[in-house]
Amino acid sequence: MPDSLTNTQTNTRRALALFIGAMLIYGSIGVFRRHIPLSSAALACVRGAIGGLFLWGFAALTRGTLRLGVEKKRIPPLALAGLVLGVNWMLLFEAYRYTTIAIATLCYAMQPVILIALSPLVFGEAITLKKAACVAVAVAGMALVAGIGGSAPISAADAKGIALGLGGALLYAVVVILNKKIHVPDMYGKTTVELLAAACALFPYVLLTAGGEGSGAAIGAGAIALVALLGVLHTGIAYAMYFSSLYELRAQSAAMLSYIEPVAALLLSIFLLHEPFSAAQLAGAALIIGAALVHEMLAQT
Repeated sequence: MPDSLTNTQTNTRRALALFIGAMLIYGSIGVFRRHIPLSSAALACVRGAIGGLFLWGFAALTRGTLRLGVEKKRIPPLALAGLVLGVNWMLLFEAYRYTTIAIATLCYAMQPVILIALSPLVFGEAITLKKAACVAVAVAGMALVAGIGGSAPISAADAKGIALGLGGALLYAVVVILNKKIHVPDMYGKTTVELLAAACALFPYVLLTAGGEGSGAAIGAGAIALVALLGVLHTGIAYAMYFSSLYELRAQSAAMLSYIEPVAALLLSIFLLHEPFSAAQLAGAALIIGAALVHEMLAQT
């Protein structure tokens, strides 16, 4: 028994380290995006391709087979989820271009609130008074982050970035809804199909818009390295770390720890990039993350 308990504790600590590491990696995506001179569509396309191929290779090495545990009939709905995922990335990458990383990430963190609002229509779930309060608190926080009602008017660029970030959050909520309805036990196979589908779906659009700003015609070696890192580290490795940790972590622990990502992005924005962020916006960030955390706690009870 003592040996079994020790092994369990070791596995849990390892899973915690992997999960927290994945969240920290996700939280740094905006910093890398700022230094990649590619269009958002091209970057999302390449991210899906590199990440999907890496995850497929990782699964093949650990299992000894290239076969993905996905039934053929599940591929079309997974491809649809992949398309939505790719466009979601594209909107988030665009949001990083127009506003600060902190604001874009906090807009994106509104996804749980959007899910609450959509749940009566999609899942037939009633919105309880407590969940409605979470929505109200998060919306109030979003207003503070956006600067609504402040002394200084919102710039056109910030307004566009906020709209893009919220659009990305809406699409990510759709991805979550689609995945809840697609039953595939093999999470590695499921995610690999979605990542590759995102790349394939965005590729025609990237070709049609080739030659425009950020098309990649003159991208340098440093930027290529950053793109590769975004695909391998921020997608392939981070997804592998995320899924590897889920087997040992309780669902509630994973839900709580997932909010390390927006906090990391906020801290990097303020202390590494020295982007402006007011006390009111900081209070708004606390309201958004706090409301999302409370919602996750309610969901687990």
